[in-house]
Amino acid sequence: MIANSKKRTNVIIVIILSVLAVLFMVPIFLVLVNSFKSKLYISAEPFAFPTAETFVGLENYINGLTTSGFFAAFGRSLFITVFSVLLIVVCTSMTSWFIIRVKNRFNKVLYYLFVFSMIVPFQMVMFTMTYIVGLLHLNNVVGIVFVYLGFGAGLSVFMLSGFVKSSPLEIEEAATIDGCNPLQCFFRVVFPILKPTAITVAILNAMWIWNDYLLPYLVLGTDNKTIPVAIQLAMQGAYGDTDMGGFMAMLVLAIIPIIIFYLACQKHIIKGVIAGAVKG
Repeated sequence: MIANSKKRTNVIIVIILSVLAVLFMVPIFLVLVNSFKSKLYISAEPFAFPTAETFVGLENYINGLTTSGFFAAFGRSLFITVFSVLLIVVCTSMTSWFIIRVKNRFNKVLYYLFVFSMIVPFQMVMFTMTYIVGLLHLNNVVGIVFVYLGFGAGLSVFMLSGFVKSSPLEIEEAATIDGCNPLQCFFRVVFPILKPTAITVAILNAMWIWNDYLLPYLVLGTDNKTIPVAIQLAMQGAYGDTDMGGFMAMLVLAIIPIIIFYLACQKHIIKGVIAGAVKG
């Protein structure tokens, strides 16, 4: 009886999750379908499949690539995303290890400051942040990497600290006895143990940074456009006349890299989130 009840519950859960998965996939599917339709028909028939009359082949993709400066924006987005994620993972993992292993009042306050930063809306600090970034001359492709480090540190430290709490201290003590200094102990012993959560942190931050529009627009302006900014500015015509065909085509090209990255690393997400949620 209990087995049948559990089986019935599992079936219901699978059905619910399948329905939710389909609902989440519908917008992406609509973007893909409309990227092959003439812009004149996208607004009038957004849910219709391309027909002989509405199908334009790769015309939207060609127009989008030529008018948006997609490849230059792709290079900037790739540079910013890769180096921001690397900096976030390395710096926050070291910070989390130090906060957990060195017990004092300062580290406790520091930890709660990181946690508090997670609940502060970006809109509250964006104008002050833009002014300070300008004073520090960080309003460039390299400087924005450090800005992302500041905004991504809260969640990353929170997740990594939870994992460090659950990792055995005896392994680190054994490495110290064998002659490892703190840096060697971290990179040779601690960081490999942190790999599942570190990959999860990297995935979450990569998806956020790649798709972010507001922060690059405020910091870099229109001179050094990332993909979201380039697409929005290039496809927006006069008097609100948006090239929806080119817009959809560029959206498809923009989401392909992050989908590939996510699919390649998805097996680590649940494992890393659960590990980071352990409270030791």
